[in-house]
Amino acid sequence: MNLPPHKLITTQSDWQLCLERLQAEPRLAIDLEANSMHAYREEVCLIQISIPHQDYIIDPLGVDDLCDLGNIVQNPQVEKVFHAAEYDLILLKRQFDWQLQNLFDTMWAARILGYQRYGLASMIETVYNIKLDKRYQKSNWCRRPLSPEQLTYAQLDTHYLLPLRDHLEKELQAANRQEEAAEIFAEQTLVTPSNNTFDPDTDFWSISGAYDLTRQQQAVLRALAIYRDKEAHARNRPLFKIFNDKTLLELAQTLPSSISALRDVYGMSAGQTRRYGRQLLNTIAEGLRAPPPPFPQKTKRPPDAALHRFDKLHTWRKKSASQRGVESDVIISKDALWAIALKNPKSEAELAQLDKVGTWRCKTYGQEILAVLRKN
Repeated sequence: MNLPPHKLITTQSDWQLCLERLQAEPRLAIDLEANSMHAYREEVCLIQISIPHQDYIIDPLGVDDLCDLGNIVQNPQVEKVFHAAEYDLILLKRQFDWQLQNLFDTMWAARILGYQRYGLASMIETVYNIKLDKRYQKSNWCRRPLSPEQLTYAQLDTHYLLPLRDHLEKELQAANRQEEAAEIFAEQTLVTPSNNTFDPDTDFWSISGAYDLTRQQQAVLRALAIYRDKEAHARNRPLFKIFNDKTLLELAQTLPSSISALRDVYGMSAGQTRRYGRQLLNTIAEGLRAPPPPFPQKTKRPPDAALHRFDKLHTWRKKSASQRGVESDVIISKDALWAIALKNPKSEAELAQLDKVGTWRCKTYGQEILAVLRKN
């Protein structure tokens, strides 16, 4: 594979020269690399941007001020081309507080068109008969220096995006799906990053099996989850690289009281036992002395009538998707189905007032949705 040389941007002066080129472009292909598999809280480690005839790899760890890139990201006059944008947009919003406008998402374009394989590597192979090497996908992108192979991998994530975008745009136009795509692209930009701060009173309940424990074992599990988070934060490691959930659960179930007993617990390596063993035993003892934790507040169950409407809408969505040859959420999102089921609109005007439905979907599916709601 003969790629043109990329430009690695590692200083503010390099960035200013790059910025002059980018500001003259009506369209940019963008991708991000983060270190979610290697850090307590993920961080953007690379920003790849391609324009016609040039690929840039920007190192945000070296460039001090990227505010002007934020201006481009938020400029509705400049189209930003991503593949599977949601996670990247969450990163941009969470780390830089940038709200992207004017998106073309090649993954969503492919899904709207009914592609069965729509990962970037699959799309490049399908459209251009080129195989991408994905071996560096889980690299620690914040570790420096990056190898030439890692930089080539990063370059390939945007190098083909602009021509792929044009290829898919022609297919959308031929299929009369441009308006639908524009609505979905706009929806994808409205990301709201979840609160990823640790909550000692609720997070441990998400561990599979937590509700099956005795009340005292649940207190131990809570104490263990707090300890794991503290260690992960101190070591800047993701939680699962301290202990995985299954290990925490088995510790709470078996309540080991000696170092030798810890060695029999699922997932406890010799290194973990040496490093954490004594503190784990102290934490378990602390949990055994603690009062049982309160259960989290239950989500209010929707009314039976709304549940019935949702089931009917869900069946309609599945049938519509099957007839068209796409996945169900291309037709309409599950959140939109719930909004409709709860509101039970009686007219297209009422349906159009629901934010999650969208103008194109209301126009295209409105009468079908209302007919479904009218059925007993």
